[in-house]
Amino acid sequence: MKIIDYIKIDWNTWLCRVKVTPKQPKTEIFSVLDDGTVKIRLKAVPEKWKANKELISFLAKDLWISKDDIDIIAWASDQLKILKFKNLDKIWK
Repeated sequence: MKIIDYIKIDWNTWLCRVKVTPKQPKTEIFSVLDDGTVKIRLKAVPEKWKANKELISFLAKDLWISKDDIDIIAWASDQLKILKFKNLDKIWK
């Protein structure tokens, strides 16, 4: 399962809704909910942005983009997050 399959374009902005579960045995994309939300398990603990940093690093590696190309634009301190991606046009070609 790849995250690229669940990124939506809205007003020329690449967005994805994710639900993270920290403190898991390994970091992985786990499943997709009926509404398109991607469930991701994270090995990191949810303190001092460790889980968010791991999420961004994991997705950047999966998409072959820079970590700077991923922003958490909503609910950064919650398990449910909205991510904004930049420079994905090179992937879609």
